[in-house]
Amino acid sequence: MIIQLTIAGLVIIGSFFLSVGTLGLLKLPDVYNRMHATTKATTLGTSSMFLAAFAYFGLGNGLTALISIAFLFTTAPVGAHLISRAAHDVDVEFAGDVEWPEAEEPVERPQRVPELRH
Repeated sequence: MIIQLTIAGLVIIGSFFLSVGTLGLLKLPDVYNRMHATTKATTLGTSSMFLAAFAYFGLGNGLTALISIAFLFTTAPVGAHLISRAAHDVDVEFAGDVEWPEAEEPVERPQRVPELRH
């Protein structure tokens, strides 16, 4: 009985966070806000769903859910950072009066030189 209530609670929490992340993706004004909504809310929602799967299947078959949580917490911030840098590199503007903080000294990135193949 307690396990079923725990599983139901985790699924409800996961569904709530996944819904909030989806609404954020649809309603927020720019790529930076959308990225924040999807990475934060959906990470919590997906983790709750994985924990519900772990509680349902137990340690044997549910170990995949725990490994998936570790993978999600590793890849979601990296993906969000890469999306943010790519949007900044192609000069995507912020919504409103927000600006990038100015660095004390500009950082020069090395330019890629295409390799010539014979």
